[in-house]
Amino acid sequence: MPVIDAHVHLYPPEVNHAPAAWAAAHGEPQWALMCARVRKKTGRPVQGFPSVDTLLREMDAAGVDRAVLLGWYWETPASCGLQNRFYAECVRAHPDRLSAFATVQPLAAGDALAEMRRAREAGLAGLGELSPHSQGLAVDDPRWLAVLALADEWRWPVNLHVTEPDGGAYPGRVETPLADFPRLATQFPRVKFVLAHWGGRIWRAGADWPINVWVDTAASPLLYGADAEIWREGLERAGAARVLWGTDYPLELYPQEAGKGTLAGFLEEARSRVSSSGHPGAVLGENAARLLGLSAAG
Repeated sequence: MPVIDAHVHLYPPEVNHAPAAWAAAHGEPQWALMCARVRKKTGRPVQGFPSVDTLLREMDAAGVDRAVLLGWYWETPASCGLQNRFYAECVRAHPDRLSAFATVQPLAAGDALAEMRRAREAGLAGLGELSPHSQGLAVDDPRWLAVLALADEWRWPVNLHVTEPDGGAYPGRVETPLADFPRLATQFPRVKFVLAHWGGRIWRAGADWPINVWVDTAASPLLYGADAEIWREGLERAGAARVLWGTDYPLELYPQEAGKGTLAGFLEEARSRVSSSGHPGAVLGENAARLLGLSAAG
């Protein structure tokens, strides 16, 4: 049974070196807000900025077979290109351990589609984590729809950021109306949408569950706490076949538990939550393997 983390972020070395300064210099104020966050109680950063080698070591220690590297909903096309080129290098160096999704700024219109084509030629295999709401577009903007149409043509999975409507405030928070996502899924029925962070409890939008929608568990301990209710509700409403285990690494998921790492800690928690579901292997990796077209051993 493969264990696949379906929601991981890495950044190029020049970004890791001085994240806030890089963001300020490259027109990424929203990301600057988020990456500069620190815990009120500890004064520690909310997330780290590890190298790909550090990620692989932590995957080995935790027992994670593969990670899906997700881009970011950057505000500038140049940042998207930088991220995609870095991920292409990661995948070329470690094809047995890493898959990667591309990121684009849909406001760039034709240039965004060209960036998708470059990313595909370089070996990237999906789109996301994107957020039209954060990138300055309505979900019916023709430029955004053109991006989804190309993903549809290639049968690329698309990971979208979703903010839980009743969640707490934090720097950089952007509202993402839940009704927008069933609407997109209906408009593009062949696109496999993965809605991050349990889709913000997308089942509460009131629509029937679209067959082309998955949710991932990214940042669950931070967003939904230690209560098992989100797991019970999500597995019941989405179904085990539509849930992907993902961490949001390198976000620190257990800030109050010294020494408890994101990958190992959340994998242990996830195993305990899905053990009685009847389909633990599906959630922990088999669903992601199918979504990415990987073999069972991949």
